[in-house]
Amino acid sequence: MEFKTAVFYFLAAILVFAGLRVITARNPVHAALFLVLSFFTAGGIWLLLQAEFLAITLVMVYVGAVMVLFLFVVMMLDINLDRIRQGFWNYLPVGALIGILMVVEMAMVLGGRYFDLDSMPAPPPAAADYSNTAELGRVLYTDYVYPFELASLVLVVAMVAAVSLTLRKRKGNKYVQPSDQVAVKREGRVELVKMPAETE
Repeated sequence: MEFKTAVFYFLAAILVFAGLRVITARNPVHAALFLVLSFFTAGGIWLLLQAEFLAITLVMVYVGAVMVLFLFVVMMLDINLDRIRQGFWNYLPVGALIGILMVVEMAMVLGGRYFDLDSMPAPPPAAADYSNTAELGRVLYTDYVYPFELASLVLVVAMVAAVSLTLRKRKGNKYVQPSDQVAVKREGRVELVKMPAETE
């Protein structure tokens, strides 16, 4: 077995273990820390695939920003774990059905002809000035520009929906209508006053 293959199996085992602990850990802080471990391990696997930009992005964005936010929110909130666990077993059949469907889908995808490594030709060696960041940008903004734009539209809709769902009107809060701000004229805000000059 090659060293690269051994490292892949080692990282894959850690990733599977961390993913299982994310959904089975009783403490939310422990679950978030196992999610951090799974992100680091996925970044290591991407490094093995020579996708350095994706690995660094995963570590910087998810571990450096998103998971810090998760940990901050989890530790600041007073979560009643006993109340959360109530009715857990009522959702087990639906969860098991979704899990089985996901396993079947993954088996169909990974068992298809797209992942037949014996019949796939070896990729050509990369040039000396090859940049996987530039290549990723070229493919993303040429071949997959429409799915990329669609994904950005979905994210914008999700952001607007999250803001709308959490927006609460409270008594005593002062707010200005944006339409009133746009429709304002100079004459309504600025008053020019002529005053005689002071003389000593």
